[in-house]
Amino acid sequence: MTDQALELGFDLVVAGCGIAGLSAAVSAAECGLKVAVLERAPEADRGGQSRYTEAYLRMKSADAVSDDFEVHLAENGSGAMDPDLIERSADPSEQGLVRSLSLADPQLIELFARQAPDAVAWLRGLGARFDFLPTQFLTKSQPRLLPVGGGEALVNVLAARAQALGVSFHYQTTAESLLLNDRGAVVGLRARQGSGLLQFHGPVVLACGGFQGNTEMMTRYIGPRSVYLRPICKGGYFNRGEGIRMALDIGAAACGEFGSYHAEPVDPRSGVSEPSVFIFPYGILINKEGKRFTDEAPGTVDAHYESVTRRIFEQTGGMAWVVLDARHQRIPNYRLALRTDKPPLVADTIEALAVAMAVPADALMQTVADYNAACSGQDWRPLELDAVATHGLEPVKSNWACPIAQGPFHAYPIMAANVFTFGGLKVNGHGGVLHANGEPIPGLYAAGETVGMYYGTYTGSTSVLKAMVFGRQAGLHVSAGKVAA
Repeated sequence: MTDQALELGFDLVVAGCGIAGLSAAVSAAECGLKVAVLERAPEADRGGQSRYTEAYLRMKSADAVSDDFEVHLAENGSGAMDPDLIERSADPSEQGLVRSLSLADPQLIELFARQAPDAVAWLRGLGARFDFLPTQFLTKSQPRLLPVGGGEALVNVLAARAQALGVSFHYQTTAESLLLNDRGAVVGLRARQGSGLLQFHGPVVLACGGFQGNTEMMTRYIGPRSVYLRPICKGGYFNRGEGIRMALDIGAAACGEFGSYHAEPVDPRSGVSEPSVFIFPYGILINKEGKRFTDEAPGTVDAHYESVTRRIFEQTGGMAWVVLDARHQRIPNYRLALRTDKPPLVADTIEALAVAMAVPADALMQTVADYNAACSGQDWRPLELDAVATHGLEPVKSNWACPIAQGPFHAYPIMAANVFTFGGLKVNGHGGVLHANGEPIPGLYAAGETVGMYYGTYTGSTSVLKAMVFGRQAGLHVSAGKVAA
């Protein structure tokens, strides 16, 4: 063995084999380019997070995004920012530092919305199928289109097309650093395969996810309490932030909220992918002290589960319990809201349930008594916002507030899972990574979770669309440049 790296030349080098990376690879290969795809995982586990997600798409039809798509992204597209700078960033003639500000560019959002239906149509042409299937959400504010078979189906369709086009796959291969020429353009990347080194030459698309699988980066950006988080699925452990780091190392502009992540409520006892617990609006959330700490039902579950889950993360040990009485089992299709493979704790009395939960029995019994006394006695309408709320209780419960009175009583533990991190790279409309001076870095693109876009509240069901759109745009842009040359 030597330290000499094997040299390999391609028209496009893609780091990551999820929907973002495969979209870039296939769109470029369809134009005749010689493409390499690097994947840290073995072939059987390829696809990263994409392999495990249901891949909800925020679309009202296959031809149109949801009505609130652009508005929601824009409203959650920056931190505290000078409004004048935000306005200037929307000006096509604005150059320099304003263009590289850490905010979601309004023009980028507009292009994202416009290109989403085209990306869906392209995937349908490759053999993917889409439909409005049942979701985990018993109540929802926005429609969601789903690929039949979820993200794994999209990975398989794209990978099969890539293989048919002769794309070169390099499994168990991790990108480590970018290669630059003397003008600062990216001309390839250095990677490690086992104990050997490889150098791939060509323009690069970074589509290797966020950093939820990297404890050092999680602690640095999210903070020491990130020890109470875990990736939503096994694919998340392959996302260790190399793509973001190597681009920042050469001066790339950052975007997205590095100190935050997309949160989802899951059962900490379960080892299955995405063992979500979305039944909590119909019960009360209890921390380890036996106390309520948040409004469990401020609105539809699809719009508010993230904010509620963040409150769970703030509790002792980063977890809570949802306590339900027997009536929740009469909600039509209630099991859709439970993806955990673990059964609930069940007891005939609140006191016995407290013992099983290992919370102070006196505290839980008092919490339930106070809550029950604050309920109006009005029956709920569980499949719609019903405004059946508590009165004179802090924190209030705004909907579906019925007494916890009918045994047997059930409890599920809940912790916050890290679906993906928000911080990443700033890109333009064709996925080109911007330098901190506002100019594109020649030869460097990004797609998927490696692109930073979200702040505050995640615009639900847009991450897979982001992967599809910007992966495809990157592949097409590289192809257009090769043709022009």
